[in-house]
Amino acid sequence: MVDSQYYLPNDIGISALDCTEAFRLLSPREQLYAHYLSRSAWYGGLAVLLQTSPESASIFVLLQRLFRKQPPAQLGNVATAAGLSPEEYQAFLVYAAGLYANMGNYKSFGDTKFIPNLPKALVWQSQAFQDSPSEMEALWDSCSTLLFSLEDKQKQLGLGDKGITTYFSGNCCLEDAELAQRFLDSKNLSAYNTRLFKKKSEGKASYEVRLASAVQKDCAVDGEGETRCGRYNFEDCVFTVSRGDYDHLMKKVSENLEKAKDHAANENQKRMLEGYSRSFTFGSVEAHKEGSRFWIKDKGPIVESYIGFIESYRDPFGSRGEFEGFVAVVNKAMSERFAKLVSSAEVLLPELPWPKDFEKDRFLLPDFTSLDVLTFAGSGIPAGINIPNYDDIRQSEGFKNVSLGNVLAVAYATQKDKLTFLDEDDKDVYIKWKGPSFEVQDALTRMLSLGLQYLWP
Repeated sequence: MVDSQYYLPNDIGISALDCTEAFRLLSPREQLYAHYLSRSAWYGGLAVLLQTSPESASIFVLLQRLFRKQPPAQLGNVATAAGLSPEEYQAFLVYAAGLYANMGNYKSFGDTKFIPNLPKALVWQSQAFQDSPSEMEALWDSCSTLLFSLEDKQKQLGLGDKGITTYFSGNCCLEDAELAQRFLDSKNLSAYNTRLFKKKSEGKASYEVRLASAVQKDCAVDGEGETRCGRYNFEDCVFTVSRGDYDHLMKKVSENLEKAKDHAANENQKRMLEGYSRSFTFGSVEAHKEGSRFWIKDKGPIVESYIGFIESYRDPFGSRGEFEGFVAVVNKAMSERFAKLVSSAEVLLPELPWPKDFEKDRFLLPDFTSLDVLTFAGSGIPAGINIPNYDDIRQSEGFKNVSLGNVLAVAYATQKDKLTFLDEDDKDVYIKWKGPSFEVQDALTRMLSLGLQYLWP
């Protein structure tokens, strides 16, 4: 029997983020700006599949082929004819939704694998109706074993024997990650947009550091002093820094950022997009940081966005960023409430119970905005974001606090789960105030991050 934690339950909820009104209220220029930013985010978001597990990309393509061939209702009839019960077909749809939501077959919060809650043979029978059986069979063969596998190492994300990761080749362990970090530090290279692959060469351990970029050539050092591709001897090992990881996707990201630039509202947005485009073209984290500086300066835009290799939660070593891109429209009412909180921060923070040594050297008032999401490409949609994550920029130039209003609204609009440890008489009060209280909690959490130097990254 498979532990139920590796199945997504058939009654799991699915919520739609309503952005119709927000998008309608944009001007035609703003709509085009949001459109091209969204295309950049969606293309880049596909890299998350490659950052999650060896089989995630093949599963994604398999599902895309199925759903593009016919709508779910028609697909259900074919699945029934192939032998799936209604419950099994529902389990298939739930698995597909889970894979899309997490951009891979591991949960974005918890890093635990999930598998289809139906027999493996029946899954394959549901492919047989396709027009290209040989192509579908090749896809199925490339992922079917790992899709269902619950061997100990494959139950969770991790490094070495502790789990699965595609940030490193399968023969890498903690010592390899530490060695690679020392090498990157020696060359003043960030690990944010890299992956590491290990092999033996001439009796030595040989490592390839792959930078995410559209181009695969040009092995020079760029004008900002950032080391680029080349071969280096380091601690009796050989390191090769190469470009071109996710090259096709990074090219699409850069192309659409260039198109978005034609519809930018101001010079800060143009300079921001230039930095991002250069980063994804050449694999330069410094260029992304430069774009982020102009993003911070772009105060109160109608269309807000951020894109790049951002959060390092899913790298077992904690250095490499997962791709993420969002586009959103300002929610003016909620942003006004957050602005009042920000204006009180310099009075509130000194009253909190920790020594001054734990606080930032200098407090910078952030741009604290509530947004309605139009697009969010990545492994999960948070309730809020505090970015950029570059501490040198946060310390000296500031950052933005972004609260995603329609995510909060959907998350707490209804309460379908059974409430535990609560009297029935209190249920309505709990449901009424859960959303607003979480809004306050989220705002205060981000406010604490403004003031803390050591306790909060």
